[in-house]
Amino acid sequence: MLTASLALLIVLIFLFFAVQLLVNLYVSSTVTSTAFEGARIVASSTVDPSDAVSVSAARTRAESKMRSLLGPQGQRATFDWSASDLEQVVLRVQLDTPRFAMPRWGSSIPMNRIDRTVRVRVETLR
Repeated sequence: MLTASLALLIVLIFLFFAVQLLVNLYVSSTVTSTAFEGARIVASSTVDPSDAVSVSAARTRAESKMRSLLGPQGQRATFDWSASDLEQVVLRVQLDTPRFAMPRWGSSIPMNRIDRTVRVRVETLR
């Protein structure tokens, strides 16, 4: 009986880490695709990269869209556009992944912070 209980505990621990890893991978790929979508909104040909008001409005639209795509985690995400210029849009997204562990074990789980930087060339009409 003791051996079966110990084996069940080990299986549950492995299952827990497998679920945590799958959730982290899903959130990571979702953040990456969402960041590219937001950067594409700002880099589109409808936004004049030399007009600060136009770029600011596009960034606001993009952040709103990205927060809605990320769901509840999007409210805690941070977006950094500071490396952008007239040639390319650079977006850095930082986000904590959801954790299923107890609070004292949460910091020891690998990949609990996602930090993605995407670069998209500004579309220009030729």
